[in-house]
Amino acid sequence: MQILRGNISKSAMLLFAAALFLTLVGILIIQSAMFAAPSQFEQNYFKRQMIWAVVAILLFMVVVAVPMRFYEVFAYVLFGLVVVLLLGLLMKGGGKAARWFNFGFFHLQVAEMAKIAVVFVLARYLTYSRRPPNSVRRFATVLILVAIPMLMVLKQPDLGTSLVFIAVLLTVFYWSGLPVMYLLFLITPAVSLIASSHWLSWLIFFVLVLALLQMIKPGTLFSIVTITVNLLSGMIMPFVWNRLQDYQKMRILVFLDPGRDPLGAGYQIIQSKVAIGSGGLWGKGYMAGTQTNLAFIPERHTDFVFSVIGEEFGFWGGLLVLLAFAGIILLGIRIAFKCRNKFSSLVVIGGVTILAFQLVVNVGMALGLMPVTGLPLPFVSYGGSSLLMSWMILGLMVNAELNWQEY
Repeated sequence: MQILRGNISKSAMLLFAAALFLTLVGILIIQSAMFAAPSQFEQNYFKRQMIWAVVAILLFMVVVAVPMRFYEVFAYVLFGLVVVLLLGLLMKGGGKAARWFNFGFFHLQVAEMAKIAVVFVLARYLTYSRRPPNSVRRFATVLILVAIPMLMVLKQPDLGTSLVFIAVLLTVFYWSGLPVMYLLFLITPAVSLIASSHWLSWLIFFVLVLALLQMIKPGTLFSIVTITVNLLSGMIMPFVWNRLQDYQKMRILVFLDPGRDPLGAGYQIIQSKVAIGSGGLWGKGYMAGTQTNLAFIPERHTDFVFSVIGEEFGFWGGLLVLLAFAGIILLGIRIAFKCRNKFSSLVVIGGVTILAFQLVVNVGMALGLMPVTGLPLPFVSYGGSSLLMSWMILGLMVNAELNWQEY
């Protein structure tokens, strides 16, 4: 409740200032990206974003004012509510793609709520779990908690958001005390899945896993589970590839070679890199980006919003945006370090992971360094659900900062 009394720390003010700056940049960039759009509705996207910004800041104030203990007590309730909503989406779509509920004046994207819910439930469970960090039962419980919403989101299909859950799982698990070596073993199934595309690379990787297990001797049960999961991951590679949608397969292929389909799946990456490169050091000026105005950049107000920043404000403009994000992330890590309450610390590091992961993936997509997965740039990309989620995470960070001494 310190924010209501005006007792605000310097870190809290810096966090708010950086997020407000990014939100204002987002509104300006959305206006620039869509002012030449064919419909009046699209041209007014920036006005809708302004309304959502006001709502998001009000939500931020509520999140800061509510005691962290409230989120701790109702963590499982929120998680259950999100799972029910995700089930509702699956039923609504008849097993097909359905990502939001349409309430007329706004679309509720449940996957954004699920990110926060997973952070809460992981923080709650790991705070009170008495099992050792390397316990197989502890890991299995955490994996189930994450897998339930992740698989539902993957069914929508939303591969990008499902990857956010994995990033949160690994980071929060590490922050709760899991040794780095065990953390490495948690990511081996994913590496094994990729390495199994060729028998020789998979064999070499599998031998390395066996060597590491022999070195650290984590225990019989852990070793058996690790070997079994890696074997299964290697064996299901053809099945996983065949289960991917055609556009998902093409996104992976054009990431490796954008020239493979320059007028199709590779078009986005090529045009994005052209836009950013043409911006130079200082950019072409606000609303003066030719790639943007001529609509050469698809999804320029959401997935590829950083391309517009690079074209219109150049290297220095893009760097300023990245520095604002860096400030939020570094301050968040600092807050997580100094929190005396374990739940608060885990919540903050989970929130920081969401923002950092989406930043890396979104900017990486724009630069052609990451496959196109459809993750928005926090605070900047168009979308009410994404903006609300970003400001809610910021509210949790400020809440923890103002009450870091509480146990």
